Amino acid sequence: MSRSHTTLLCGCLVALAMSGCSGGPTSSPPADDVRGPAVDGFENVSPEEVGFSSEGLRAARTQFDRMGSAAFMALHNGKVFVAWGHVSRRYRLHSIRKPLLGALYGIHVAAGAIDTAATLGELGIDDIPPSLTPDEMQARVADLLKSRSGVYHAAAAEHPIAIAERPERGSHPPGTFYYYNNWDFNALGTIFEQETGAKIFEAFEDEIARPIGMQDFRLDDCYYQYEELKSLHPAYHFRMSARDLARFGVLFQEGGHWNGEQIVPEDWIEASWTPYSVDDEENGIGYGMLWGVTLEGSPLGSAALHAGIGIHYLMVMPDDDLVFVHRVNTDEPWTITSDDVFLLLNMVLDARLAD
Repeated sequence: MSRSHTTLLCGCLVALAMSGCSGGPTSSPPADDVRGPAVDGFENVSPEEVGFSSEGLRAARTQFDRMGSAAFMALHNGKVFVAWGHVSRRYRLHSIRKPLLGALYGIHVAAGAIDTAATLGELGIDDIPPSLTPDEMQARVADLLKSRSGVYHAAAAEHPIAIAERPERGSHPPGTFYYYNNWDFNALGTIFEQETGAKIFEAFEDEIARPIGMQDFRLDDCYYQYEELKSLHPAYHFRMSARDLARFGVLFQEGGHWNGEQIVPEDWIEASWTPYSVDDEENGIGYGMLWGVTLEGSPLGSAALHAGIGIHYLMVMPDDDLVFVHRVNTDEPWTITSDDVFLLLNMVLDARLAD
């Protein structure tokens, strides 16, 4: 893989790093088993069957073991060719919660329950003092989905760096400026529940987790994070196993289809993966609707991705029919960095066989 690929993957992880219940373990395979154990519920294939070299993956397996990651999966056309670590254990998703809510929005916008052109004022969405200004009330649901609301109110579950970098209130009108903003993401959760009458986690279970056969999803693992001295709008947190997150990635890679059923509208996925903002111009990363996306001309090609604190990772490469999932047990101290993860991903991509 070229140096530009390596730099790009690093940029992807760093750019999304500020985004912001355990099941039975799957034993790590022996060191000489590059593919890893078969994953229940998936078609499992050898790397060579999908254009990867088992020998080439050995370096990646060594990197995975050195890092101390919890789990890693790689799939081609929904078929598992790498499964390392505890792929059935549920870990906190952190900021990867946002594409999950985005999928629910796609379903309910198509059903007519949510109008993305509606403004915060029309929906009656406000916050604790200092309350939203009349200008901030003009932000549309579509602006929040693109993280372009112009509302820079304090929010639950904000990373300290995001707090330090948050623009001044009123510094940018709605729709004019991109800032990765937990206020937008949390308020979208409030809007979803208000407009649909459904709870986020129950809706996800009924409309996505069950239809695509998630094996490990549990409502008891999901919770709201309230910080009422900061904001009325809680963050909504998921735990999920690597194999269930992989299913979610495959759902999007397949245009929202699952076993002949349209789960998420295909045009919503296309809109979600359209870059509306430049996040990291040097590395060719933009932001769509609750997804990071590569920009035109990116050396990585077409890819959609999301990171959780820079080390949990979901990446979909639709043109290559690839899905990658990386997980860390963040309930315990960890030393893994975004540099470690992009090195692992590069090693896997370097193992592709020449056409």
